[in-house]
Amino acid sequence: MLNATWLETFTTLCETGHFTRTAMRLNMTQPGVSQHLRKLEDQIGQSLMTRQGKSFTLTPAGEAVFAMGQSRRAQEDALRSAITADDPDSGTVRIACSGSFAMLLYPALLPWMKNAPDLALHLHAAPQAQVLAGLVDGQFDLGVLDADPGHPRLHASHLGEEELCLVLPADAPDAPPAFADLQARGMIGHPDGSAYADDLLHLNFPGEYTGADRLRMRGFVNQIGQIPAPVARGIGYTLLPRSGIEAFGRKDLLKIVQLAQRRRHPLWLVARRGRSMPARLTYARDIIAAAAAPLGQDRMPKR
Repeated sequence: MLNATWLETFTTLCETGHFTRTAMRLNMTQPGVSQHLRKLEDQIGQSLMTRQGKSFTLTPAGEAVFAMGQSRRAQEDALRSAITADDPDSGTVRIACSGSFAMLLYPALLPWMKNAPDLALHLHAAPQAQVLAGLVDGQFDLGVLDADPGHPRLHASHLGEEELCLVLPADAPDAPPAFADLQARGMIGHPDGSAYADDLLHLNFPGEYTGADRLRMRGFVNQIGQIPAPVARGIGYTLLPRSGIEAFGRKDLLKIVQLAQRRRHPLWLVARRGRSMPARLTYARDIIAAAAAPLGQDRMPKR
């Protein structure tokens, strides 16, 4: 690898065309400039210039080295600009969260993407364990988890809470249903449905609920955006975080019915600990926080 100091001296000498002016520009002595030139020629093993009195002409090797010096200087200037510039509308942002929260968050991110052509935004919908693993190994810049991971390489800040909801058709009674009523309707299952049932239904029907495998199932959907669709058409019931309901296009066809015991899951925004957060991640964090803020409120009327 060529000595960077000698290469910079040679590049400046080629630009000025004069040893004395080069020495003045670099705050060196003229013999020092000549010494750098000799050391660079020794390192390369070829003469870089032919002297003609006080002037000189570059050899073919000298022309190649001069071009390299200019290229390296341009690369260093670009690096300095990239380091010092902190444009919130430029660069890559990688966010990971649950599928239901991703459905709610993505529309909030689209206006930013539209107005920032130099921004590359990647939103990953993934299980909590995968989000955590990706944050730890640096695959994701920001993640939304339902618990503080307590990991030494991660920093978590509390966003708020998200309610786990019992979702019925809009024409269902306002009063909390009995467990037998839910069994009569049947559940619209999904990949997280059993865990949600073990959480919310076991809490409210401890004597009657004996496990998700004993629930009457009316259907199963593995696409998060389609889970509320059968319920909106009057078929069965389902259990979802509020974000999955808020992102559904026909919320007017759904009803959240409050059970006696409510279950709220915390939301934590997680990033790598000790990392200086660039402006684009700070802006993304603010959008995430704004999307999460309403989830703890009872926004859908009970008809």
